[in-house]
Amino acid sequence: MLVGHAHHVDWLWLALCVPHWLRLRHVLLLTNVDEDEVYWRQKKDDDELEWSHNSTHVISQLAQCFSNAMVGSRSWVIGFFNRYGNKRSGNDKYLDYPLSPLQEQRLQRLQDRLQVPFDETRTDHQESLRALWHAAFPNIVLRGLISEQWKDMGWQGPNPSTDFRGCGFVSLENLLFFARTYPASFHRLLFKQDGDRATWEYPFAVAGINVSFMLIQMLDLCSAKPKCLPGINFVKLLGEDEEAFDVLYCIAFEMMDAQWLAMHASYMEFNEVLQVTRTQLERELSLEDVHRIQDLPAYNLLYQ
Repeated sequence: MLVGHAHHVDWLWLALCVPHWLRLRHVLLLTNVDEDEVYWRQKKDDDELEWSHNSTHVISQLAQCFSNAMVGSRSWVIGFFNRYGNKRSGNDKYLDYPLSPLQEQRLQRLQDRLQVPFDETRTDHQESLRALWHAAFPNIVLRGLISEQWKDMGWQGPNPSTDFRGCGFVSLENLLFFARTYPASFHRLLFKQDGDRATWEYPFAVAGINVSFMLIQMLDLCSAKPKCLPGINFVKLLGEDEEAFDVLYCIAFEMMDAQWLAMHASYMEFNEVLQVTRTQLERELSLEDVHRIQDLPAYNLLYQ
């Protein structure tokens, strides 16, 4: 059994590349998953009918986009998120907030991590990849860093290094931190153990990379210092815990999976699931009583 449903992996990347074909909904994010479920169940039948009527044209567009995207660079990925999610209205009042020396130091270290590309020739990067495999499948021997086995984790093909294009080594660090720090949660999502799963499931590893993309953009980490309220509040959390970004990644992955189940999504809707997840996470990061990463309401998802 292919855990990551690898024969569908390309479609997730295609759906992320061309969100235009999806009917963009103005989603009112409700505060609990049960209410989300009612909304999305009502919407799903209409969407499936729309898909069936337009599938030939859509597939042609997606195939062209996939061909272009896989030779893309980091700038392509950042550009994608800037176009579709980086709307900063009314944030000018946040531009001049001060950073403590500790916050500034930790933010700089995190931003330095974001600049490290994955390099399959580096021994430490190879070892991190092997460590991820061992954490995911401790009883299965990995035959090589290029192997069809990687598809079982939800990578696009036999060489996972190609999937790090655009986000770099930090996305591997995020996955490895998740596996080591919250192993029960990691394996629950990897093996799709909770809920009534869709016929077309999201590929775990590729989804994880996209969660990293989303967080980097949402927190405005490519700026000298964040200029949005969630990003500013995140820097405060970073001052309390240097692992705040990695823990937030694990929380976001759990939130994404919960939204996936609530929406009864298939991975052609993955971009919408990710956007709803982002909205919910932005709200939690804006709560006044959040002073530590553990104060986020969704933190409890890691211990279900």
